[in-house]
Amino acid sequence: MESANQDINLNSPNKGLLSDAMTDVPVDSAAAARTSAPEGLTLAEEEELRSELAKVEEEIGTLRQVLAAKERHCGELKRKLGLTPLDGLKQNLSKSWHDVQVSNAYVKTSEKLGEWNDKVTQSDLYLSASSTLEDWNEKLTQSEAYKKTQETLSQAGQKTSAALSNVGSVISRKLGDMSSYSIRHSISMPAMRNSATFKSFEDRVGTIKSRVVGSRENSTEGLHSPSGAGDKPPQDNAPF
Repeated sequence: MESANQDINLNSPNKGLLSDAMTDVPVDSAAAARTSAPEGLTLAEEEELRSELAKVEEEIGTLRQVLAAKERHCGELKRKLGLTPLDGLKQNLSKSWHDVQVSNAYVKTSEKLGEWNDKVTQSDLYLSASSTLEDWNEKLTQSEAYKKTQETLSQAGQKTSAALSNVGSVISRKLGDMSSYSIRHSISMPAMRNSATFKSFEDRVGTIKSRVVGSRENSTEGLHSPSGAGDKPPQDNAPF
């Protein structure tokens, strides 16, 4: 007892160490891991159930491995066929929607909605509202305001169509006039240049040009000639 008190004491140099009496106690790991059997089961039945559980877990692991191998093989086949994940998603959605349509819940819901629709359309309130709306529609279409509005819209549409047609014809005529003018102009220019009047006017212009150039040359020669310099009177530089 004193040795145990010494080990528990925090000031003891042997704190944290097990005593010799505690280390000598054997520990059965299998007995510690084994849980107590449920009530109503014998040890033989418990062992049989544990054995069956181990077999089932082993089969589940094998099936998972087979499923993973099948998924890899399926992915390789889709890749070779050029199928993308989007195609697979579309196919899955289509199949899911088909499954929903053929399900009992969807069929029952459709039947219920059809019955409700029949009841609503055959009810007195619905028939009264429909007849009232038909009367209002008939009165509206037969009213003078509606007829005038319809006639006004029809006349506006006709006027718009006529205006657009006139604009198109004017544009076409202008384009035709411009093309004919350009053709006549291109044809008339060579003929006008070869006419006698144009040649006479061109000769006169050439004569005037030659006279002007000749007079300029003569005036230039007169300024630079020595005779012209001798005719100039001497400057009187005598003092007063």
